[in-house]
Amino acid sequence: MHIHATFSDKTSHDIPQISTDELDRNLSFLCNDIGERLAGHTEERQAAAYIADEFAACGTTVTTETFPIRSRQVVSQELQICINGKWESFPCSLFSNTPGTNGEWIEAPLVVLESPAITVNDDLSHLRHKGVVHLGCHIESRQAYQRLIEAEPAFMLFVDIRYPGNTPLADGMFPAYTDELGAIPTVNVAYMDAWRWQCENASAARLRVEGGMTPAESQNVIGILPGSDPDSGVIYIGAHHDTQADTAGANDNASGVISLIALARSLANRPRLRDVRLISFGAEEQLSQGSTAYVRRHRTELSGTQQFMFNMDSCGSHLGWNELYCLGPTEMAPWIRSFFAENPLRIVEDDIMPYADHFPFGAAGVPAVTFIRPNCTGGHFFHHRPDDDSSRLSLPGMTSRLKNISTCVESLANCVPWPFTGPFQKDQQTAIEAYWKDLFGGWNNK
Repeated sequence: MHIHATFSDKTSHDIPQISTDELDRNLSFLCNDIGERLAGHTEERQAAAYIADEFAACGTTVTTETFPIRSRQVVSQELQICINGKWESFPCSLFSNTPGTNGEWIEAPLVVLESPAITVNDDLSHLRHKGVVHLGCHIESRQAYQRLIEAEPAFMLFVDIRYPGNTPLADGMFPAYTDELGAIPTVNVAYMDAWRWQCENASAARLRVEGGMTPAESQNVIGILPGSDPDSGVIYIGAHHDTQADTAGANDNASGVISLIALARSLANRPRLRDVRLISFGAEEQLSQGSTAYVRRHRTELSGTQQFMFNMDSCGSHLGWNELYCLGPTEMAPWIRSFFAENPLRIVEDDIMPYADHFPFGAAGVPAVTFIRPNCTGGHFFHHRPDDDSSRLSLPGMTSRLKNISTCVESLANCVPWPFTGPFQKDQQTAIEAYWKDLFGGWNNK
């Protein structure tokens, strides 16, 4: 196996330079000057325009492709819980791809539904016209979601069990589910608030949300660095520039975007055989709608050989460990890992993780990875929260890891022969196909 192929003689001074000051400048603009970048909002478009300008300044050929979405447009949201006969107000956050209440109060008795109960309980009729506290951050299958919608709750209050904190996290319902099966008002609530409701026997809830989802557009920003023989394949590098509600999204995912810009500058003047295509995706927080739109639009060209996708998401945490979620042949992960001696990688191949922008590429048959840096077993303790700000990122740490990524991508853009030629691992392929059909609606879904 050719581990470093053409670049096996590289020394440390040959590694393309990554500037910490450049990372800081781009981070400040995205998180401080723009801030929250919800899909379909002006701020998301501002971020996309900024990325396009930065790509162009690096010497890439830039294009922007738009695609339709539903944009979360919330004017106000209020949640009250009845505890011991008294109504108390609690914070909440409307899920994307679910409706508001037309500005009217909806009141209902409160009932707690532990997530596994959807699949083990044959009868969910007790949820009808109730305010359902759903203990779980996602509904993990189309069948479970359908059963829940058919039970006709009045509304749902989702509790993200990964992070037992005092702040409601922002999140969303999968578009393919809501498009085909419908949706009801659904908000996220803080874990410790739900804990208190259970401890103190809360009896009822009422919810009022002015606003909801409206038709809009998001965008993918594409920067192309041409190779000397573009027919020999394409290396894709990705990140997403949108955020969840009420967060500047420094780690999720300005960290990936500023990395993408730094790699564009690092790789621009380096020799390469294959095209390098840098893509900043929109609407990732609505289940990778940007990368899904891209692979649907470009499916024919993605069917070629010698292609690879390296995605970066939430990769800047001070404390944590480096993970690489891999979809591809068995020899792919060891090859990539060989470039990260200074920053060891935990390779993940048994968890498909369909919730990141590498997954649609994997569904299209392109070997793909997502590089992520968790800091707790639930992911990141500030995930989708207002305190995901610039203080969460270690720019020196990112600089070190980006040198590894840059060298890896540059080598892959030049390798002869191509270093991993086998089919996807069999268990992976079966799981990918199942997730693609269930969560994304398959190839026939538009």
